[in-house]
Amino acid sequence: MGEWIRIEENGLHLLFEITESGDVRFLHMGLAPAGTDAENWTDKKRGKYRLVEVHVSGENHDDHHGSKHTGTLPGKRLKLVKLEDLAAGEHGGETGRRLVFHQVDTVTGLKVRSILQFYNGLQVIRTWTEVQNDGLEPAGLEYVSSFALTGIDSGGLGTREAKLRLSIPHNTWYGEAQWQTYTLPELGLHTVNEFSMKRLSYGSTGTWSSSQYAPMGYLANVETGTGLVWQIEHNGSWHWEISDMADQLYLHLSGPTDAEHDWWKNLEPGETFVSVPVCAGVVQGGLQEAARLMTEYRRRIRRLNEDNVKLPVIFNDYMNCLFGDPTTEKLLPLIDAAAAAGCEIYCIDCGWYSDGEWWDGVGEWLPSAARLPGGIEEVLQYIRSKGMVPGLWLEIEVMGIACPLASKLPDDWFFMRHGKRVIDHARYQLDFRNPAVRAYADQVIDRIAGDYGARYIKMDYNINAGIGTECGADSFGDGLLEHNRAYLGWIDSIFARYPDLIIENCGSGGMRLDYALLSRLSIQSSSDQTDYRKNGVIAAASASLVTPEQCAVWSYPLRDGSREEVIFNMVNSLLLRIHQSGHLAEISPERFDLVAEGIAAYRQYRERLSTGLPIWPLGLPGFGSGWMAYGSEDNEGLLLAVWRVEDENSVCVLPLEESWKDTDASVELLYPSEGPAEWSWNRENGSLSVKLAERNTARLFEIRRRMI
Repeated sequence: MGEWIRIEENGLHLLFEITESGDVRFLHMGLAPAGTDAENWTDKKRGKYRLVEVHVSGENHDDHHGSKHTGTLPGKRLKLVKLEDLAAGEHGGETGRRLVFHQVDTVTGLKVRSILQFYNGLQVIRTWTEVQNDGLEPAGLEYVSSFALTGIDSGGLGTREAKLRLSIPHNTWYGEAQWQTYTLPELGLHTVNEFSMKRLSYGSTGTWSSSQYAPMGYLANVETGTGLVWQIEHNGSWHWEISDMADQLYLHLSGPTDAEHDWWKNLEPGETFVSVPVCAGVVQGGLQEAARLMTEYRRRIRRLNEDNVKLPVIFNDYMNCLFGDPTTEKLLPLIDAAAAAGCEIYCIDCGWYSDGEWWDGVGEWLPSAARLPGGIEEVLQYIRSKGMVPGLWLEIEVMGIACPLASKLPDDWFFMRHGKRVIDHARYQLDFRNPAVRAYADQVIDRIAGDYGARYIKMDYNINAGIGTECGADSFGDGLLEHNRAYLGWIDSIFARYPDLIIENCGSGGMRLDYALLSRLSIQSSSDQTDYRKNGVIAAASASLVTPEQCAVWSYPLRDGSREEVIFNMVNSLLLRIHQSGHLAEISPERFDLVAEGIAAYRQYRERLSTGLPIWPLGLPGFGSGWMAYGSEDNEGLLLAVWRVEDENSVCVLPLEESWKDTDASVELLYPSEGPAEWSWNRENGSLSVKLAERNTARLFEIRRRMI
């Protein structure tokens, strides 16, 4: 007789079947217990619900699969030998319960451990797979799933075409966080048989993890009102796919693969491979509820740090300001203006290390005497004298092809393919698996954080080094994966030496927006967008991909802009992290005062942002939205930013959550303190009406429940 294992944890219900022969079947994950339907399915159908997929070179791909990662062997042969059910603390952590399924393949000798980590109070599991070779021969890994769930279209009576909506976070330079929602037929996936060759396949290849899509997704069942959300926590290549088998849809999440990313791992006897971690959660509601759940989860897996509690205001002199051309003469008045506006960190952006054009010459990171005749220490000390923390821009992972040091170094410092150094955008990619590279990077950090005393580093990354490197690797993708992990280990070592250092994650804006990096780095650049109106669209959606207290948004008043332009710029950043820029020393006193007023208002409520949850009364915005609204909700109330972009209507009604209906509430205009703006609280349906007379205007409100 087999065994049915029902798990209920944090309101999340899971069902597994362990067959008499030891097969593990993952049959259900949801907010309600599984019914008894699965017990009446044929054994052939239940056999498709495998917990993990593992494919090894030389094995039969035992399925009519096309490009799908189904029918893997030895994945299909795995048998359970032990199930560990560990309480918090028993596995070395305090996050919550952990399940570990130990399976073995007697043919190859591979041992496969599937880890399911729960988080107290959250309807999520974090999962990964460990493959250990206890056999006598090497095993060539081609695919290892980190999460596999079949039956994601269960619930309700309607067809999957009618009831399912797939939301995908499209991403690009200057256009981050642009969610689009589709029916499956709109993406070309139809029910044509009990299974098909068609799959919905999304991923990223190379060293930019989010250059086309953020590494997450959301599948809603509009009939049941529930949804499945997921994210892949990796700073390199990743993949997820949805398709059908046995009349059911499945979801597979993984890191790099052989077919998609040229990843192949020759697992020698005694070696263990660990897949990239992923997270999957279930919500009642829509995409907003999914984003709120992920916000809470992301806060749980993140390194504890003061920066994400205090949320200091940062001035950076790049965007719509110096644009990488700093000099002492230009910096000093900007430092004065930033301090006067209320900024607390001043970061000197790119260019400080080069006498002139610097793009292809970076790599030594020594201050330019031509730009900074009194030395960089003079400018950094001036920043300190104004009561601000000094910071510097850095791109530590690359070396320009014209850098004198690059020609003196051996090839094994760099990514190599086909016997040649990989070059992208006139830069070489450094390989952080090499101890000499890490030692060089340590010296740079020691100079900047130690000798210069900078306590903020904007860590930028402006290339995509592609599928990987052949040096000391089983495949290009294997070299990339191990480099990705070595870089994360190096970051960890930096915080061990400089625990108070703030490091910003920037990859040409949001091209590396992933929670491998963001579980360590406290702040993320949301975009390089230079148009403040488009930047508002990105800002208003960004909390769907990153916690608000980690999301840096530019506010860059133009030299010759208007009052409303300054306000729009400020509102873009006021519910996230302020990345102030612009020529503050040159704008009019009236417009400067609006910047200072916005920063002063932010400093009154900012610590609430680190516990508040995101809300989008009009849904997640996109380019083309006429009105936008994004808020942070906590026990004290709701901080709500509202933008009128190009909509012809001057009035917009913003529906709030059900809990606001029949509620007496007070509404205050937080910024700017003086309108023009009109608003009205609609008690009966819990909505806020806002009137903004001009296009391209924005306001920040606070809504509180009146205590009776």
